[in-house]
Amino acid sequence: MSINSEESPLLPLDPHEQVYKRFSPWQKRVILAQVSLSGLLPLFTSGTFVPAIPKISKDLSVSPAAVSLAVSISICGAAVGSLVFATYSRYYGRRPVYLFGLPFFCIGSYCISTATDVRLLLVYRFFQAFGVSSGMSVGGAVIGDVFKLEERGRAMGIFLAMSLLGPAIAPFVGGAFTRYASWRALQAFLCGCGILLLLVMYRWFPETSHPGTRGVDKELPETEQRRFKFVWLNPLSGLYLLRGPTLTLVMLTSYTILLTDYVLLIPLAYTFGPRYNITNEALIGACFIPAGLGNMIGAPLAGYLSDVGVVKWRAKRGGVWYPEDRLRTTLFGAAVCVPGSILVVGLTLKFVPGTIGLVICLVSLFVNGIGVDLVLSPSSAYLVDVMHSRSAETMAACQGSRALILAASVSLIIPSINTLGVLATNTISALLAWVGFGMIWACIKYGDRMRAWIDVGYSTADNN
Repeated sequence: MSINSEESPLLPLDPHEQVYKRFSPWQKRVILAQVSLSGLLPLFTSGTFVPAIPKISKDLSVSPAAVSLAVSISICGAAVGSLVFATYSRYYGRRPVYLFGLPFFCIGSYCISTATDVRLLLVYRFFQAFGVSSGMSVGGAVIGDVFKLEERGRAMGIFLAMSLLGPAIAPFVGGAFTRYASWRALQAFLCGCGILLLLVMYRWFPETSHPGTRGVDKELPETEQRRFKFVWLNPLSGLYLLRGPTLTLVMLTSYTILLTDYVLLIPLAYTFGPRYNITNEALIGACFIPAGLGNMIGAPLAGYLSDVGVVKWRAKRGGVWYPEDRLRTTLFGAAVCVPGSILVVGLTLKFVPGTIGLVICLVSLFVNGIGVDLVLSPSSAYLVDVMHSRSAETMAACQGSRALILAASVSLIIPSINTLGVLATNTISALLAWVGFGMIWACIKYGDRMRAWIDVGYSTADNN
């Protein structure tokens, strides 16, 4: 037998390496595809809703501002759901929470399609967002389960790129459904998508948690684990992790960066539409596509660059791992692409009419999409790196906290535009993005000191 045979290695594999060999490369791709689809669905759902706001407000005889509250409500639902599902995924595992949550999404979508009152619409939007909220927080944890440190950035980039295919196509799909069918038909379609994903994950998605790390593994013998036993867990316990200064700063940075996306896209029908005489809902939806394309390009690019940065800086330090090296990839996006693009849109809407103005705005949306993911993709991978054993809870705590702040902020966007104007609103958002740049820069420069202030269970190179 050859001494190079993979079946008979000369030396046993390191247990730390072995845990990442449980799945073949093909299985890892299948797992990544499934969690990416689960991440696509919430963003696709929210993206299809925004172009339909004027039509929904007309059909339900309420103001657009009242219907836009559904965006804030859905953000709250996603925040609550991500905390709940992340907490229980650590106890029961990743697979059960996906299979439990998706039915909520399906039921919520169906009920929205039959809603005749705006209050019921808001309630159903909460349940719809709650049910599919595991897509981002638990999806990031699954990537941490399956991919080792040096591969994680690329996998996270692919996950975010596929997930952000939703914003790329959702507004056009939502606008086309609204104009040529109805917003109710769109919600019925989303219900069907949820059912299909539930069946796929029931059939092909395995449990990815590292062996022996689930709470149920530690508390029950293997013979009793097949019998479901409900355990009450505090879904807010993950928020305690935000005592870690770097985790809080990364969360706040991602909030300031993501806010620019909402400031640009939520009022788009009321800013781009009247300014450039676009009345067709499908064409309004098509205006969202450049931002989504920027997301799709920026996420894998940022993931790849962050992996390269980790390897490069680790080699420079003689093999010493410094987690914040991954965040260096965020600096250009946070300092230039994001604040610059939103300022350009504000100035263009105010001073540049006609086709030239529209083209400049669409290019700026593309640049903003790339810039947002130059920040979000490495930041998400960083959270998994630095809190590997509690990655789902950390992702949920950061995303949930960010979502709650966003929910409050989003409800102010249209009133701010009505009161202060588009340029002033965009300028405020750009200034907040620069504050976010300052916070991420502080993490990179002083991360080791900040982690030493309060140890919330940070990972090391040996257990990551």
